[in-house]
Amino acid sequence: MAECIFLVNKDTLIIKPPKKSPLFLRTIVLLFAMVCGVYICIICLKQISTVTNIKFQNIQVIERPSPDSIIIRRLEAQIPTLHYPKPETFSRGGCSENPVHFFAILSMQRSGSGWFETLLNSHINVSSNGEIFSVRDRRENISTIIQTLDKVYNLDWFTSASKNECSAAVGFKWMLNQGLIEHHKQIVEYFNRRGVSALFLFRRNLLRRMVSVLANSHDRYAKLLNGTHKSHVHSQEEAAALSSYKPMINSTSLISDLKEVEMAAVQALNYFNSTRHMVLYYEDLVTNHMKIKDVQEFLGLPQMELTSRQVKIHQGPLSDFVKNWDDVGKTLNGTEYESFLRSDY
Repeated sequence: MAECIFLVNKDTLIIKPPKKSPLFLRTIVLLFAMVCGVYICIICLKQISTVTNIKFQNIQVIERPSPDSIIIRRLEAQIPTLHYPKPETFSRGGCSENPVHFFAILSMQRSGSGWFETLLNSHINVSSNGEIFSVRDRRENISTIIQTLDKVYNLDWFTSASKNECSAAVGFKWMLNQGLIEHHKQIVEYFNRRGVSALFLFRRNLLRRMVSVLANSHDRYAKLLNGTHKSHVHSQEEAAALSSYKPMINSTSLISDLKEVEMAAVQALNYFNSTRHMVLYYEDLVTNHMKIKDVQEFLGLPQMELTSRQVKIHQGPLSDFVKNWDDVGKTLNGTEYESFLRSDY
């Protein structure tokens, strides 16, 4: 450092000590500023990273939603699949651009499926082709079943119910004991792949169904209508003739028989739970005409008033149609099936 020398006079010489340089202070300030700068940069980087993560998470939520899969399946189940079949045996002509819905009525014998099918077939755009798998050869194995299904849904199956070119919904009746349960895995896969809607039709009062089964079985041999067996009738006179037979019900096995039918329906619903389906009960269709409107909506059909010429055979209380009614009453009273003794519609 340079020293400051001052001459006061000729005889006096004063020497002052040098002033401290500001370099050290400047260095301290510079270091402090650097530390502060680094700290501020670190804080800013953390904030930017946080904001970026939040934005990225928000984008993920928007682009990849994960709602409840059950809700998705329910929403999808409300929408029938549209088909545009190209039959090999005829041309759909001007109706080739009209979509067709595929369906199958899954039921048990004597559950009202015949009457229900005539209701559907009274719709101008519905072709329900009857109980096609009652013929054993068509359900011999899964291959013959698939071939038959393909023919029906390609509109190449001809019956008196076929509307052909302008069918808006095509299907048939299928009883649970006609290969449906035996090959349920392959049939469920087919229904889901081809977009076939299942209409389950059961009876609530299984005792009434049992009476109908026994009476119909008897008429196969008795042929009460002028030597002809009829499962369905179109007049009150015919209904009275068939209902004149009163079957004997095995009261010993009655409860187990009812339970067996009940469990068969439960099993079918479990097997076909993944399909687009609707569960109907004969009694509800008879007493609530809105139900048939729900069916038309389910099949994607324009609403129409549907009618059937069929006449119910066993009309009135069940006690009028069972030979050993007292035994049946004693067996079912106090059980879960007691209501079957009184319920009517």
